[in-house]
Amino acid sequence: MDLLERAGLPRYPLEPLSGGDMARVYRAGPYVLKLHPHPPPGFFPAEARGLRALEEAGVRVPRVYWVGEEGLVLEYLPPGPEDWEALAHALARLHRARREGYRAEPGFLGTFPLPGGEGRDWRAFFFEARVLPFLEATRPLLGALAQEVERAFQKPLPTEGPVLLHGDLWRGNVHFARGGPALLDPSPFVGERGVDLAMMRLFGGFPEAFWRAYEALYPIPQAVRRALSCYQIYYLLAHVHFFGAGYLPALRRALSACVS
Repeated sequence: MDLLERAGLPRYPLEPLSGGDMARVYRAGPYVLKLHPHPPPGFFPAEARGLRALEEAGVRVPRVYWVGEEGLVLEYLPPGPEDWEALAHALARLHRARREGYRAEPGFLGTFPLPGGEGRDWRAFFFEARVLPFLEATRPLLGALAQEVERAFQKPLPTEGPVLLHGDLWRGNVHFARGGPALLDPSPFVGERGVDLAMMRLFGGFPEAFWRAYEALYPIPQAVRRALSCYQIYYLLAHVHFFGAGYLPALRRALSACVS
């Protein structure tokens, strides 16, 4: 499918790019094409909305040139040197910019559809809009762990104030480009910054150089630190859903830390 032609852009040879766990990604000259053989309805438009929301918030992302149900045409950002301090500055600015209330538009984490919603109670909003959909999807694999997940979110969670989140901020969604770092593949919603911080500490996490710079700009209270394992439950449920029971031990560890 020729997305460049649909977008009214010149054609270029396609070069496969690495990454793209949930889609096929190609470079085409100054553009990046994202495709999926069977995208769920609204998948690519949701990604485009998320990129534009981050851009409007002052975060560098690839420009969206065209979006349709069948794919996405983005700006190609040539690779550049790692600059964790610049990333720390960008994320501290994002996480300091307060919003009114917790809210989410219908969207996706990976290809999993997530509901929209809004609320003033952070714990209830996060559980119902983000954790519960994955809990229901993975319940057959979880067994007795499902009740432990429910109990974990019966207690209050610390609040600093609603901010726009990237929503899936693992190392693979950071692209160090010429001119500074950019963020990719968002799953954005307005919530507590601890959700982003929790994902940034999973699966190897960001390096110490990032955390030194980030915490110098925006220190992390102990109450928020203690809650990170609770937020990681959300992402580990997603990994159980996508990749299977191999992630159950990590989920058990996060549950144990969350309720301790």
